[in-house]
Amino acid sequence: MYPNLLMKRASLTPDRVALRFNEQEWSFANLAEEAIDFAEKLHTKGIKKGMRLAILASSNPKLVVVLHGCMQLGCELVMLNERLSEEELNYQLADSAPNYLLVDDHTKRNLAFSDKYSFDEIENAERSFLDLEKEWPKERTITIMYTSGTTGRPKGVRQSLENHVMNATGSALNLGIHPNDCWLCTMPLFHISGFSILMRSVYYGMAINLHTKFDAEAAIQEIISGTVTRMSAVAVTLERMLTVLESKNLSFPNTFQSVLVGGGPVPLNYLERALERNIPVLQTYGMTETASQTTTLASEDAIRKLGSAGKPLFFADVRIDGDEKVGEICIKGPHVTKGYVGAAETINPLVDGWLHTGDIGYLDEEGYLFVVDRRSDLIISGGENIYPAEVEQALVKHPAVKEAGVAGRQDEKWGQVPVAFVVLKGEASEEALRTFMKEQLANYKQPVDYYFVDQLPRNGSNKLMRRELFNCIKNT
Repeated sequence: MYPNLLMKRASLTPDRVALRFNEQEWSFANLAEEAIDFAEKLHTKGIKKGMRLAILASSNPKLVVVLHGCMQLGCELVMLNERLSEEELNYQLADSAPNYLLVDDHTKRNLAFSDKYSFDEIENAERSFLDLEKEWPKERTITIMYTSGTTGRPKGVRQSLENHVMNATGSALNLGIHPNDCWLCTMPLFHISGFSILMRSVYYGMAINLHTKFDAEAAIQEIISGTVTRMSAVAVTLERMLTVLESKNLSFPNTFQSVLVGGGPVPLNYLERALERNIPVLQTYGMTETASQTTTLASEDAIRKLGSAGKPLFFADVRIDGDEKVGEICIKGPHVTKGYVGAAETINPLVDGWLHTGDIGYLDEEGYLFVVDRRSDLIISGGENIYPAEVEQALVKHPAVKEAGVAGRQDEKWGQVPVAFVVLKGEASEEALRTFMKEQLANYKQPVDYYFVDQLPRNGSNKLMRRELFNCIKNT
């Protein structure tokens, strides 16, 4: 059993700041009071402990209260990604089969689900007494999040209380906890990167500065003001901040401790540019099935192991499956999911206790993990393995290239050949890029075609959808 996280935190540090949004501020006591209020109103509406609630909303303080209120009632939360299409959302609703759908606005989507309430409808209900649980079973499902769907249909992943708590514990043992810590949360709360910040907040007694969406200028302003000490990002959002800082010749202050960057390998070019702007980048590796981080680079290794996703967190273990040095990354630990819901419920995610991730990587001689690519994105050309991420990293070294995506195309002679999709931030011709790339990579890794596009296809977590790259051609 674990303590009721929010109530325990509110009793320990009631006056400490829990949440900031624009000019507003909530202490942990304020947050607990509003969460209990919402939970009691849910109770009035007939929502009971153990029910499954799907939630579709934008990241704002009301959503934070709703999430904590639902947890106080003992409900399972299906976190819906508001960036998805109606077809995708309807699939997840049908697959997860929630008892009710909670939305911040009825007019937002036309979803095929009848049993739903808006946040306002709950708020306008009367309160009815709720006997709060002081302890929660560690195996209790807190959240259900759907995988990003980079390959096939997304699966609904169960994330237990133990998964969340042990992940937060491992992160704390790696990064440390400081009295003035404040996490800038620009990641959506429906995603594990955002939700895990909420869990760390009540576990650590840490403040969150919440943004509804990522804005490079706003994020930089908060960091330079000295208010926040850490943030989470993905490679594309890191690059956007770097571009703004470089255009204004600004650097981050020493009060800022680190930005954790996940969601896929980070180009070395981005990491080197970050060092020039005093941005401590800690590359991290994790997934929906591991309730966020599994490995994270320690601060003291940020420069020495540039490009690595670090060592496993204290309670995690990582091994490489395969005969070669580079193989599939496998994970074990108390932060790993025990299963799925819906169509994937019969699938056991573990093989002899290990989660096979589908990602390719290697461990160096000191045990540091380097993530190479997704196994499903591997291009095999003339019997040679080509990792799209390696080609993309070479492309973004060119000063005129902002982003790059690489995918394989069928070829009669070679089986597959790499094709590049490039977003420019300056002037560059295809000939110039071909000349540049010949200096970077072997001949067999050279893209056979280049397409210049306005943007790359990304999912709701800002991960590059390589299988959608060829649709960029059709849409131009």
